[in-house]
Order: sequence, then C-alpha cells, then structure tokens
Amino acid sequence: MPETNTARLVHRLATLRERLQPEMDRREFLRTLVTGGYALGMAQLLGVEDFLAADDGEVPIVTARVRENPDDPFSLVEQTRDVPAEWYAAVQNAFELNERLARIAYTGYLGSAVVPGDYASGTASISIGVSNEGQSAREMIRDVSEGISINTETIIEIEEIEDGFEYAEPRYVESVDDGRVPSGIACETPSSLATLSPALYHPDEEEAFFVTAEHAFKDEPDPVGHPLALPLDRVERLELGTVVYAHPGEDFVAVEPNGEMRPVSRIAAPSPVRVRGQYTRLGLADLVARGEELEKVGALTGHTTGRIQGVDAVTCFTDEFCRRGQIRWGGEMDLTDGDSGSVSYHSDPDGRDDDVLVAGFNNARTWWPGQSYVWGVSAYKLTAEHGYHF
Repeated sequence: MPETNTARLVHRLATLRERLQPEMDRREFLRTLVTGGYALGMAQLLGVEDFLAADDGEVPIVTARVRENPDDPFSLVEQTRDVPAEWYAAVQNAFELNERLARIAYTGYLGSAVVPGDYASGTASISIGVSNEGQSAREMIRDVSEGISINTETIIEIEEIEDGFEYAEPRYVESVDDGRVPSGIACETPSSLATLSPALYHPDEEEAFFVTAEHAFKDEPDPVGHPLALPLDRVERLELGTVVYAHPGEDFVAVEPNGEMRPVSRIAAPSPVRVRGQYTRLGLADLVARGEELEKVGALTGHTTGRIQGVDAVTCFTDEFCRRGQIRWGGEMDLTDGDSGSVSYHSDPDGRDDDVLVAGFNNARTWWPGQSYVWGVSAYKLTAEHGYHF
C-alpha cells in the first residue's frame, strides 16, 4: 500500500524532532528546521512561533483546554505554560517508550505508567507491574528502555480482591428544586450505587450528559436503554434519564437527560466548585513535576486529596483487555464501592478561586500489597477516543 501524504508528514516530523536538542538556542532551532527541508510557513504547524516566544531553554506546552466563556461549554481555548526543554524531551520519550511496551504485551505484563520528574531534574521514568510470569522479561525491558529509568515491580495474587472498607452512608443530594444536579453525590443504576460525574459534553450533539461508571451496571451486559436514578434518601428516587452510550473500555456511560433534571458543571465539594475544562496529557505531567495534588468527591468517602503517581498509564489488571490513557493518584483508601464515577480534579490556575479542571474519572483502586493508588481514565483520553469533554 503506498504511503499517504499524512504518513510521510508524520514520519518527517518524527525525524525532525530527533534532530532537535533541548540545549538548542533559537538560531540553531531555525537552522535545523530549514536544513530539514521545512519552509518557515509551516511555523504554526510545528509550533516554531511559540518556541521562539519562549525563554531560552524552554518550550511551550498545552496544559489544558478551558472555556473562554465559563457559561459556554463549547468555547474551548488552550491554556499553555513554558517548561524546560530537557524535561519536555524526557517526558515525550517516556510516553513513546510506554506505548511501545504496551504494544509488545510481553508475558506477565500487567501495566505501566509514566512518572515525570521535577523540572530541575529534567527526567522521567516508567513504573511497570509484572506478574510472576513476567519476571523473565526484565532484561528485555531494559534492552528497549533507551535511557529512560525503568522501575519494575512484581504483583502477586491480583485476582483476590481484599476490601478493607467499612460501609459508609452515601451522600445524597439534599434538593434539586431548580432541576440542576451537581456531581459528587450518589446515583443509582438498576443494580448498584455509584457517584455522579460532572456534565460531559459532546461537540457533535452539543448536549450535556449525565455520566457515571459503566461497571455500575454490573448486572446488565449492555447498559444502553437502562435508567439512571437520583436517590434523595433511602426511599425517594428521581429518574435522571437513560443510557444512550456505553463505553466499557473507558468504563463510563453517557445518560441522556429526561428533560426534568439537567447535569451541570458543578461538584458538591465542601466548598462547591465549578468545572471550567480539563487537563491534557502534558498538563498532568506538569502537575506531577510541580508536586501538585488532585482532589475528588465520592458518594461514599467524600472529599479527599492525593498526589499523582503516574500518567498515561496502561492498566491490564481486571479484564482481558488493557485500558489506556489512565491516571494513577492518591491511595487505595481514597476510593471504595460507590465512589466510581467521581472525577479527580485540580484548581484552574487562570480561573476564579472556585474554578477547577478535571484530570480524569475514578474507576477502581489497588487491592494488592506494595502499591496503593486510585486509577481511572484521563479526561484527555475521552476526548481523543470519543470527542467528549468536560
């Protein structure tokens, strides 16, 4: 099959990036661009103008996509930040190596995650989990590491779930007099309790959906067409709508409102917050580099905070397929049954005091010795795969 123009361009961009070095100044960057056969008219495509605008030794990255008009969920603009070029190169190389490891899918591979270093170090590493069967692959992993630090840990008896949580009273919404339903409170499927997510939007339909975890419909092979309800207490229920889209790979469902209740971009935190957008993959890496923590509000465990332990993660613990674009954060005590469907978030650096940006969903937690974190699909993955955004 002949190579397409797009494929040739992607190959040329990859080749060019290999020739760019973090210590280059602007003049050297331009010289490399021109000798590579690129016209300066491609500056915007390659990000050259932003590069030239940054300080020496730094490059701009897109950290988030936020609403220019907070009341218009489709008025998205990019939020940027200048970061050290050496750190950027290390993180990008780690992302590529992590994808390669997932594609190899060697025996015993249970998952991996990129762990960006701080800006001063200019480094990034990869954390890999293997079963007993995967111990023989350690040498192979080192062979393809290409200078990226690899931390490999053997995980045993992962099929035995150890639930150490005591039952807690779910957080019910107190009232919905205006029909606007915030997130972080309990919702009910025909088979279980979960946590309601903030409104999720799709640009093709320009509609706001109620959202929660797909696995909360555990007794339904296909959740589409099944209802999602809002419990006001142990007895009274309000129907929010029915599932119109189910995405088991990313573990979430989109529920079309029934017209009476509407999803909103609000989280019922101790001090309620407003969702104004979401982080990109590099935006999450930036949070790790700066030692920032994420927050979440679950229907059972309430409001908790914790540090990010890995981004762009691959998780193969629970199903016959691997989940990609995951985020790991906090500890296993930050999530229990009924918290699935909540989101992790961080304050918006350019917004009001009550504005936040979503990092990702919370879908599960570790249950094996030696590791402790919550994992779930990152918001940027939902956008890349299905077009949804917060």
